[in-house]
Amino acid sequence: MTGTALAPPRGRLVSWAPVTPAPPHPPDPPGALERVAAVFRIESARIIAAVTRIVGDVGIAEELAQDALVAAMEAWPRSGVPRNPAAWLMATARNRAVDLVRRRETYARKLAEVGRSLDDVAPPEPEDADDIDDDVLRLIFTACHPALSPEARIALTLRLLGGLTTPEIARAFLTSEATVAQRIVRAKRTLARAGVPFEVPTGPERAARLASVLEVVYLVFNEGYSATAGDDLVRPALCEDALRLARLLAALVPDEPEVHGLVALLEIQASRTAARTGPGGAPVLLADQDRSRWNLLLIGRGVDALGRAGDGPYSLQAAIAACHARAARYEDTDWAAIAALYGRLLALTPSPVVALNRAVAVSMAQGPAAGLAQVDALVDEPALREYHLLPSVRGDLLARLGRHDEARAEWERAAALTRNTRERDLLLERADLAAEGGSRAAPPPA
Repeated sequence: MTGTALAPPRGRLVSWAPVTPAPPHPPDPPGALERVAAVFRIESARIIAAVTRIVGDVGIAEELAQDALVAAMEAWPRSGVPRNPAAWLMATARNRAVDLVRRRETYARKLAEVGRSLDDVAPPEPEDADDIDDDVLRLIFTACHPALSPEARIALTLRLLGGLTTPEIARAFLTSEATVAQRIVRAKRTLARAGVPFEVPTGPERAARLASVLEVVYLVFNEGYSATAGDDLVRPALCEDALRLARLLAALVPDEPEVHGLVALLEIQASRTAARTGPGGAPVLLADQDRSRWNLLLIGRGVDALGRAGDGPYSLQAAIAACHARAARYEDTDWAAIAALYGRLLALTPSPVVALNRAVAVSMAQGPAAGLAQVDALVDEPALREYHLLPSVRGDLLARLGRHDEARAEWERAAALTRNTRERDLLLERADLAAEGGSRAAPPPA
């Protein structure tokens, strides 16, 4: 049915009356737009990376990926979600990229330049580390070019790789949304002007970008491990992507101890994923987690990687994670060792967030009063002013000291600051318990 009136069939007399046009399309399949958003969130990095290989410009690639998203939002509610939605989005974005190339230059010459980028055949397995054929890895190294400031590199790659929104990146940086937006726009322009090649560099150039690449992978994992916003505490797809990339980097540069430190950290942290949420998706605090659900294979891989790690920041964080992993029960945790490791980490990379984590460990090793003194020294830190875990931790410590009214106020403030609905519900629940005159205190979710 096209929506136009049909002529009367031959041989029949009918009274002539206007025919109400039929709807141009069947009713929207329920949840189609939600599926579009969910699939794009998972696949956007691969789509942008594949399109960048064709057009050679990450800014244009992101625009073409967004065009594919808009096309899906228009098509899927009418025709239904395709059997392979990720492939649909990829094909749409790639086709638009090829059309753009054809319009811009002679197709034959451009085809010779991009070669098998336009070929749908999957790339062969790499024969050695330097032959790793991974567009997402190329995307990270491209976005981490020295032409960009460190802050711009990380902001751009979080946007392209993790699919994070500007507000989410601002929260990860503990800075304003306007600042992040400006960094991303300028970064795209700088890369386009510099004509940065889409490749994994070699030699000194690779070494110069490696620290930024590691930081990006780390931040992407963190966003997956504890989402800054939305209805889910955990976004497993981001964790899996970050872990896969960390393993690729370890194969690419096996002699870099800090790469193994990052792998160790992510492996051990990922081992707890199944235990961090309950059946309904609510957060489960570290003290309450069923440790039989921790993945022993990932813990073993993390400990093995830790043996090849050094003394850098990721290695120290991996050592902290290993302390938790070695404790059969929460009560067996070596908090004194964890506090000491955080002290070393704080000396290496001064940060108010690290200082806050150290205060939690000190409170467990030496008592809540000692921890509260350290937390109170951080309340005027500008970077923590909108950080919900500061009042959350302070509420924990106040509750352990029996100061329940103050604890309630801190948890309510933390709930107002977080943009993750699961965390907000947990914080409000704890505030309600404090209002009743008591609360079982515990460190923030881990």
